[in-house]
Amino acid sequence: MGAPDFAALRADFPILSRRVGEGKPLIYLDSTATAQKPVSVLAAMDEFYRQHHANIHRGIHTLAEEATARYEAGRERVARFIHAPAAANLIFTRNTTEAINLVAYTWARAHLKAGDRLLLTEMEHHSNLVPWQILAAERGVTLDFVPVTPEGLLDLEAYRALLTREPKLVAFTHMSNVLGTINPAAEMIRLAHEAGAIVLLDGAQSVPHLPVDVQALDVDFLAFSAHKMLGPSGIGALYGKMTLLQAMPPFLGGGDMIRRVSLQGFQANTVPYKFEAGTPAIAEAIGFAAAVEYLERVGMEAIAAHEQRLVAYALERLGEIPGLRVLGPSASMRGGVVAFALEGIHPHDVAQILDREGIAVRAGHHCAQPLHEKFGLSATTRASFYLYNQEWEIDKLVEGIDTVKKVFG
Repeated sequence: MGAPDFAALRADFPILSRRVGEGKPLIYLDSTATAQKPVSVLAAMDEFYRQHHANIHRGIHTLAEEATARYEAGRERVARFIHAPAAANLIFTRNTTEAINLVAYTWARAHLKAGDRLLLTEMEHHSNLVPWQILAAERGVTLDFVPVTPEGLLDLEAYRALLTREPKLVAFTHMSNVLGTINPAAEMIRLAHEAGAIVLLDGAQSVPHLPVDVQALDVDFLAFSAHKMLGPSGIGALYGKMTLLQAMPPFLGGGDMIRRVSLQGFQANTVPYKFEAGTPAIAEAIGFAAAVEYLERVGMEAIAAHEQRLVAYALERLGEIPGLRVLGPSASMRGGVVAFALEGIHPHDVAQILDREGIAVRAGHHCAQPLHEKFGLSATTRASFYLYNQEWEIDKLVEGIDTVKKVFG
């Protein structure tokens, strides 16, 4: 198979043909928040609802068996995508946030006590901060933080020093949703294991954009979401090593997570069903699998290389704009994310004017307030790229920023 034609791929995404703002063609630069969906994903979910819709697992009629088969095939497809050893290692959740909370409310509360230490980083999304802050307040565990350097990288010397405090859990983002920094996950996981820690990796930004192999990384838990990788919202996944999952108590109680119930108690189901209480997001699991199939067809290495070219070009073009400050490292150390501050102009104003030009970006603290405070900012404007973006859209972004500067004098 030859190199993918990324320009031609745009035709697979119906929403990219829209006009927005003041009748301008849509330039979608907000994939870090959520990615657009190709026709194949929309069609897979539509076909399920039209032809196979039923609840799963316990029904013996035709539709129930078809729905069950498609749901479990979706689990197998997503598990293979991250190179999990088996489909049972993959638990469907609502999103990355719920996946992290699942670990916090099951593994952590079963294993941690007052005085134990957890090691996080200063670049975490709130979803990988707040669950541990709740745990710290409840159980008296101590949170340590790996500092971020002025260049937007983790201070690995400080990380090694903090590991000598013997944390029970290390939780960090694979790729920052603000800085774009791709952290050296394999090395950090190895060092954490040598220190006796379990590792949770936030893969919300990495799994959609980079090849991720949980066995090669030797990671204990990996959390990610479908909607950031061309799939539907309302479904995500937690990968876990089987020995850990089997030892964890259930997260929620109800249907499908039980093997047997009496008035006096219950016996939990096997993994992964032990953690999937109630009717799951069946059509979404099918859409998730269709998104994975699309990404595999294009090729994750090719996608990563395409985004590397885009972010390098974006940094070059944005670097030409006086008064514009870009956060984060050089292109060689980041994914397709560029957060910036424009001197004297609030990020929300930047985003609003850009929207009039048809350019969709995000403005705010991006659920990373501590990280913004680290850089002396309350908010930034963020442009982010995916396989359907092209260099000409970055040129339009630069033109749009010039318009912003003219509007604000």
